[in-house]
Amino acid sequence: MSSNAARVAGRHFLQIPGPTPVPDRILRAMDMPTIDHRGPEFQKLGKRVLEGMKTVFKTANPVIIYPASGTGAWEAALANVLSPGDKVLMFETGHFATLWKNMAIKLGLHPEFIASDWRIGADADAIEARLREDKAHEIKAVCVVHNETSTGCISLIPEVRKAIDNAGHPALLLVDTISSLASIDFRHDEWGVDVTVSGSQKGLMLPPGLSFNAISDKALAAARKSSMPKLFWSWEEQLPHNAKGYFPYTPGTNLLYGLAEAIDMLHEEGLDNVFARHDRHAEATRRAVRAWGLEVLCRDPKYYSSSLTAVLMPEGHDADAFREKTLNHFDMSLGTGLTKLSGRVFRIGHLGDTNDLTMLGALSGVEMGLSVAGVPHKKGGAQAAMDYLADCARDTLSAAA
Repeated sequence: MSSNAARVAGRHFLQIPGPTPVPDRILRAMDMPTIDHRGPEFQKLGKRVLEGMKTVFKTANPVIIYPASGTGAWEAALANVLSPGDKVLMFETGHFATLWKNMAIKLGLHPEFIASDWRIGADADAIEARLREDKAHEIKAVCVVHNETSTGCISLIPEVRKAIDNAGHPALLLVDTISSLASIDFRHDEWGVDVTVSGSQKGLMLPPGLSFNAISDKALAAARKSSMPKLFWSWEEQLPHNAKGYFPYTPGTNLLYGLAEAIDMLHEEGLDNVFARHDRHAEATRRAVRAWGLEVLCRDPKYYSSSLTAVLMPEGHDADAFREKTLNHFDMSLGTGLTKLSGRVFRIGHLGDTNDLTMLGALSGVEMGLSVAGVPHKKGGAQAAMDYLADCARDTLSAAA
């Protein structure tokens, strides 16, 4: 009996900026019998991932792991250190910064949103200026998205930390690294971050379902004064159990097996090498975009993301129509434009377990998709990326000689 749907040969190219393709090693690690989450075998796993995640966040302090999406970790960050009515300062880097702001409103907080055109990261000078005006220190936290997944712009967290310090302001620093952790260099302790938020489905190479809060001593002190209602998200509930390798609820056991494998894979490659690989693939992608005669959404190179590149469509051409044709003809998923950018941009993910050939295949697919969709462009973008990556390989060989 024949089917109307023809089989598509080969692997699907999942080039959205998360979830990213899950490596076979992680899939195999997750393919284990579910165990007693109160037993000694799980305790070893719990301690392994709770300690291992500290090395990824680059912190000596606790990292909380939730069976939730990144949205849950956003809520946990706000609910643990703030109280209803508190003022928070946020920067409009894009769609996800806006969602975090909307969450703060629903939690009874009073966010102040510094406006932007979604084409840069957070402006540290603007943050410093606003904090200097806050003589009464009514602002209790500054919330920044490290890598804005909707735009492909990063925020320079050391500059934001310096801005807070220059203003002599006691506000906590909360940072979202959902699409940057394990893809772009991030240093929770060294950069003076109080709460770092992240998720499992991007640089950590896992399926969706785990999220994280890395927390400073200052954040723990603030949590003791917080009057925000919480139970599931409560650090106070979590930490005594975590200290013994356990959780106060049923954890995502099989996802934690995968997380342990992901941590091992990151350290086998070396975090600095992971970041360099992402930098290389990002630059190759931007060179392809320029060669096509298209425009990178991020308008200032200092804010370029190494996790993804958002590409502006020529006037009169719809990004989603192009994405649909690319998916139908070449079996590749590209990221859509969100809210303000709907139909105006497509996003190329270059994060997670990618290599040079993966990226060249993806960029070739984009170039063919542009042609099939009738989008005005120049030929040679994939070739420009190929030339750059070949040069990088030669430089590596020369350095090793």
